[in-house]
Amino acid sequence: MILAVPYEVKLTFAFAVVLLLLFIGFLIFVVLLYNKNQINHIKENQIKDIEHKNLILQKEIEKQKSLQSERERISHDMHDDIGAGLSAIKLQSEILKHNIDNKSISKTEIDELIRISEEINLSMREILWSLNSSNDNLRRMIDYCQNYVDSYLSKTDIEFSYSQNIENPDKIVSAEIRRNVLLIIKEACHNIVKHSQATHVSFDVKENQNDIAITIQDNGIGIQQERVDGYGLTTMKSRAESIGGDFEICKESKGTKINISIKLDHE
Repeated sequence: MILAVPYEVKLTFAFAVVLLLLFIGFLIFVVLLYNKNQINHIKENQIKDIEHKNLILQKEIEKQKSLQSERERISHDMHDDIGAGLSAIKLQSEILKHNIDNKSISKTEIDELIRISEEINLSMREILWSLNSSNDNLRRMIDYCQNYVDSYLSKTDIEFSYSQNIENPDKIVSAEIRRNVLLIIKEACHNIVKHSQATHVSFDVKENQNDIAITIQDNGIGIQQERVDGYGLTTMKSRAESIGGDFEICKESKGTKINISIKLDHE
């Protein structure tokens, strides 16, 4: 005789089965959701890793571009400075050779050959200075420029004074900025000695946040307005602008003032 299962028992069993299925379904849902989150997390990490590698690659590309630009600049400087000097030495040597045959060598000709050789040596040392990474801070740049002005003017009767107000002497300054600032100052000194008839020159440097202001002032006859585009001033202005700076020249009541403003973070 088969006993009939009470309805309540059947209902309870069915309810238990449904709950079990729901629980199993919930577990499956949780597992799938967890797996999905894990997959998304892995994908996000992969994307971040790819982005990081792309950033590193981009920086390396920019670094290589900068190095290539620096190589081209060095090549250009060496071609202009060293190449021109070597050509001058060759020409002067040919003149000396000709005069040796004629037994008419003068001290002036020998002195000129020595002068050209010294200029080539100086140009080479300046290029090497700009490339030396140990010189890539603000203090080294200012000291080098001041020493250059002092040395250049010491060969004349022009007195020289300087002042500086530098708050961040270890601030990194790129080789491009250092090289162009030096060339601007060299041209300014050349103009003062050759044209100004000055007896005194002041060289003042002031740091203002991320800018540096250089002022070179003489007490000479002043520059004529119609000659502002001459004396290499266009080249000086172009050099300043190439490194994100400003160049200004003005005639004072007595003498000439040159103002150079450079952004130290220019790239």
